[in-house]
Amino acid sequence: MRLPRPFRTIRAAMSSPLQGLPFGDLAEDLPQIGPETIPKEKRVKTQRRNPALPRVIPKPKPHEALITPSMGPWPRPYMIDGDLRRVEPYFWTYNTWCKERWRGRSLINIFESEFRDRPVEYYRDAMERGLIAVNGHHVGPNHILQNGEMVSHTMHRHEPPVTSDSIGIIHEDEDMIVINKPAGIPVHPAGRYNFNSIIELLIAERGQHFLPHPCNRLDRLTSGIMFIGKNVKAAEHLGIQIKARSVRKEYIARVTGEFPDGDVICDEPILSISPKLGLNRVRANGKTARTVFKKLAYYPPREAPGASAAGKQKKDGKPWLEKTGHSIVRCLPVTGRTHQIRVHLQHLGHPIENDPIYANRRVWGLRLGQGDTDGTETTDDDVISRLSRMGKQEVAEAVAYYDEMVDDYEKKRAEKMTGELCEACSTPLYSDPGAHELEIWLHSLRYEDAKGTWSYTSPLPRWALPPAGMQGPTMVGGMEELVEAVKTENPELVDGSELPPPAVEESKQT
Repeated sequence: MRLPRPFRTIRAAMSSPLQGLPFGDLAEDLPQIGPETIPKEKRVKTQRRNPALPRVIPKPKPHEALITPSMGPWPRPYMIDGDLRRVEPYFWTYNTWCKERWRGRSLINIFESEFRDRPVEYYRDAMERGLIAVNGHHVGPNHILQNGEMVSHTMHRHEPPVTSDSIGIIHEDEDMIVINKPAGIPVHPAGRYNFNSIIELLIAERGQHFLPHPCNRLDRLTSGIMFIGKNVKAAEHLGIQIKARSVRKEYIARVTGEFPDGDVICDEPILSISPKLGLNRVRANGKTARTVFKKLAYYPPREAPGASAAGKQKKDGKPWLEKTGHSIVRCLPVTGRTHQIRVHLQHLGHPIENDPIYANRRVWGLRLGQGDTDGTETTDDDVISRLSRMGKQEVAEAVAYYDEMVDDYEKKRAEKMTGELCEACSTPLYSDPGAHELEIWLHSLRYEDAKGTWSYTSPLPRWALPPAGMQGPTMVGGMEELVEAVKTENPELVDGSELPPPAVEESKQT
């Protein structure tokens, strides 16, 4: 039977009852909801105004499809566990239309060659049980795909935990919300993250009718200012300003060692060496990039009495320990390349202290890629292979060295496979991420229009404040001194004058 549009989602044939479903027990006590129980006019109204469907799922008959809500369980199955926000594992179906290259091939052959997240034995078993279906029907692994068929895969989904910090509201009007994004939460659902994302958290807080439109993006580990449009027009208007570079943005970072005084301008091009891993590095044949840096403060390390001799021995065996203490650095990215600030700081020899990628000597070598613009010291292939193993068989360590944290980082555990399996679906389980893997010390501090029509500033994060017993700045001045360093080359940052249209290739990268 063809389902009405409000019920178009997943139909997965299952030969056994729904064991392990977070809402399976409710099916006995609550009324069963199916397409025949909802009048047609009500279905249309529900689809347009409130697309969520009840969490109650009818029990499937043998070899028939299961109807599940297209938006997943509602309310979202969040659990606050101390400093972490968890999502109770839930069933979720992925749908995809038959691609041209799949036509005439068996279902098992396609999954074996193109979907390598699980072993082939898992996919074969899922097809035999009906968890992988075609057009909502249980077809088995030998089914030959045809044009126009839809493949569905129902999985028991496990999301990584994120910080339990709430999303801060800096400003809100009828068109826009300016938020202070917590570190460790991705903006969009992606990869293993779905409900534990900024978009889904806002929907959970404001209701299913709310449709957020992010105007800028931050990396998962980065905190700070983000703009969320309440409608498409408002989001597009701000997006045009950002692309024209008439919006000035300032970040604050905590880096290793004593950063140089004065204005430091890094114009090194940036190349993506692994789009799959999101990995970038300085390369002469990369995309143009420019960042202005200025030191806000430097804090030397604390040394216990009598520890100098031992410290010297450590430095003799570990030359990277010569960069002691840490600096708080203001950053003005003129261009907007992926990981631009992190890559430029690494190239300058002062990476962000707890950056799990660009401050990791197990990946980049002792010099952390400093000045290695041609990749002769550490090749791209070496970096990619080392990084791809992290978080799986090896423990991902953010190797940032300064005072007491040298030993602390060796003891900390980051997210990795535990060797245990989920009882409901046999999925390999990950350990909880270490506190140092929930954030990096990079914060989006300020956004403002170059013409002076608006400006928003977020509070300094705790790691940017002076350490206990030390004195230092607790506030940051205006952006004029950063803009002054590039006012000739980038007049759009001074008065908001528009740039000529970018070249096609650069536009794609942006």
